[in-house]
Amino acid sequence: MSKKGSVAKRLRQAEKARVRNKHYKSLMKTMIKKVKAAPSKAEAEPLFQKTVSTIDSIAGKGIIHKNSAANKKSRLAAHIAKLS
Repeated sequence: MSKKGSVAKRLRQAEKARVRNKHYKSLMKTMIKKVKAAPSKAEAEPLFQKTVSTIDSIAGKGIIHKNSAANKKSRLAAHIAKLS
């Protein structure tokens, strides 16, 4: 590693961002699993709304790409449409 202070600072910043991004991605995955595990459409709908909101905020922060967020929301919506 270089002796430059800017390199060390960049490494510290990258590590902070990595930990923060990991938290948000884990949160998103957990919420998606809860929606998929819901037995009925009535139980899945409120969870779906919260999950979509979370996915949008994560995409807004740049943690996941906006198209990736759209794909996740679309798949969840299709899953809920199949429920009876």
